[in-house]
Amino acid sequence: MTSRHLVDPEIGPLLELPSLDLSAETLPEIRSNPMFTGAEVPPPPFPVSEAFASVAGGPDVRLVVMNPPSQAKNRAAILHIHGGGMIVGTADRAVADKPALALEHDCVVVSVDYRLAPETPFPGPQEDNYAALLWLVANAASLGVDPARIVVMGESAGGGLAASLALMTRDRGGPRLAGQVLIYPMLDWRTGGPEDRYKNRHTGEFVWTREKNRFGWEALRGGYEAVDAQKGWFSPALADDLSDLAPAYISTGALDLFLDEDLDYTRRLIDCGVQTELHVYPGAIHAFEMVPGTELSGQAAMDLRRGLERLTRPR
Repeated sequence: MTSRHLVDPEIGPLLELPSLDLSAETLPEIRSNPMFTGAEVPPPPFPVSEAFASVAGGPDVRLVVMNPPSQAKNRAAILHIHGGGMIVGTADRAVADKPALALEHDCVVVSVDYRLAPETPFPGPQEDNYAALLWLVANAASLGVDPARIVVMGESAGGGLAASLALMTRDRGGPRLAGQVLIYPMLDWRTGGPEDRYKNRHTGEFVWTREKNRFGWEALRGGYEAVDAQKGWFSPALADDLSDLAPAYISTGALDLFLDEDLDYTRRLIDCGVQTELHVYPGAIHAFEMVPGTELSGQAAMDLRRGLERLTRPR
């Protein structure tokens, strides 16, 4: 059985991309692919800088800071966490599109070059992102940022890590986020494995499959058993309590492997009284915005723009 006939024809080129054979042996080569390194990203429209945040018990984490020229002193900020299945990717890739987002919303975007699994399993990547949030709050004044208008945002694995960060900062009594923007977030480590609760017949056939998902999650898990109080930081779908979290914007594709876990997380957020906006795009597979100029990508960009405007407006 195939879901190919359900895929929006405009994003058909994504189906022709070579499938990545994920394994411990192929991972170094995949990581060096320009698609994940940002090596071929065009120059940004304004200078981009880097900074480093201190991480408790680990090396400093590198940050890519996109601070557009502005006279405003109380701008919003987006703490961006890149995707890549927990195992590939770099913050440099964000320079492809996040400067335009910063200009559009007159905000600062800081992308986190968090450590990757399996070399750094849980909770290393999560601690890197938490340290980046503390750095952003501590440097808000010099960046012209209102610390009450910070939103965390991520795509795929980055969306899952953004959800983790929202849980971490709530549980630790850390900085309060203005919002969490979760783009087809990777939330449930059970998906694709023996404990998979969904087994949807029409999701996960393309780009990010159940097999790839198992590899990414097991790399992040390391020896962690996911049974203690931090299990929601590892896999947000495992969190026992989603109350008192930042307002959420969630989007996903109807054919994305993460559809069901994203829908379930949305339902639970709403049930816990968290203001939540959800978009499900018909005919959309994972990473569907990689094909520019389509009706789907245009709709998703417009929805995201409006969602960010709501989350970042002054309170």
